[in-house]
This record gives sequence, structure tokens and C-alpha cells, in this order.
Amino acid sequence: MSEDDFAVEPIEGLPELLPKGEVILWQGRPNWLRLTIESLNLWWVIGYFGLLAAWRFLTVIDYMPLGTAFYASIPFLFVAAFVGLLLCGVGYIQAKETLYTITNRRVVMRIGAALTLTLNLPFTKIDNAAVAKKRGGFGNIALETSGDTKFSFFVLWPHARSWYFGKPQPTLKCIPDIEKVSSILGQAAKSRIIEKDNHTQPSAPRVDMVMN
Repeated sequence: MSEDDFAVEPIEGLPELLPKGEVILWQGRPNWLRLTIESLNLWWVIGYFGLLAAWRFLTVIDYMPLGTAFYASIPFLFVAAFVGLLLCGVGYIQAKETLYTITNRRVVMRIGAALTLTLNLPFTKIDNAAVAKKRGGFGNIALETSGDTKFSFFVLWPHARSWYFGKPQPTLKCIPDIEKVSSILGQAAKSRIIEKDNHTQPSAPRVDMVMN
């Protein structure tokens, strides 16, 4: 058995030591509750079972006493609570095992709970960064990569931009202080492109702010 089987991250969130001249500007994880609500649709799932409970209550109230009809709908509420707790557990584990890193040269995403995957996204491969600002200062940053860079939506999920199945976009999901992080990303990308070659390299990635 090789030593690689026991390999650990030399720097948390990164598969290898940083090359000379590269520095970490920001690291962060998704907020687990926001991730559960947004990507795992927590409220929609709980609401669905709530509607089933209401439907059960209304269908039996005509031929059952009020108390009995109420108790007949309780199993759906228990299922709603169980599924909600299960989703919260999944969201917590996903957030805990995720680490986003922005350096002065690239974006690195360590994602996945059962199967860990590390994405290295140099700024020269990012055409655009779409920032979606949410309530409470949270938000998402979706990275539109160049044409020769492709990903699987299901491999990226839940760190993928919603409804972009044709060309999935890696997304920094549910991160706090979104304005600060998007500013760090934009400035770092611009500086890197200029440093690389301000004559032959493509322009810096555009950062678009979308209010939700």
C-alpha cells in the first residue's frame, strides 16, 4: 500500500502546497442552514408534508370527531420532522466537508462528503462570475468557465448554479459577507490577468451582481 493512501492536505482545502508567489486571499464554507434551505429545499419538503397532513385532516373531519381527525394527520407531521432533520444533517455534513479558497491566481473548491473532489479554476479559465446577493449578507458566486472546461451538474451538486444543466457552473454557495468576498475575487482576478500578460491574455472575468 503506497503512502498516497494516507495523504492529507498540506494546506486545508488545497491538494498541494502553493507555488511560489501564490497566496491565499480568502477561505470559507457555506452556511449549513442556508445551504439546506436553498439547495436541499428544506421548506418546500416540510411544506409538502404539511399539506398532506392538512389534506388528511380535511378528508376525515366529516366522519370523525375533531380530536380523532387531528390525530389521524399527526403521522404526516412526524414524517415532516424526520425528513427535515435528515435534510439538515445532510446540509451540515456537506457544508462541513466543503471549503472554498480564493488565491491571487485561482479559485479552488473542495467539495463532496462521500466522495471528495477538488476543483482548480485558474482566473484565465473563468469568463464571468455572477454574484447573487441574498438576505442577511449571504450569497452565491457562480463561475462561468471557458468553453473547453466542462463539468457534470450532478458531480458539482449542490455546488452548482440552479437550472444550468447544459453548461453547469461551479458555484460558491451560501457564503457569508458576499459583497466582501465578491470584491476580493474581482480584484484578484483582474490583478492576475494584468500580471500574466496585459497584451495577449483575455480580459479579467466580469463580476455581475444580482439581487435576490
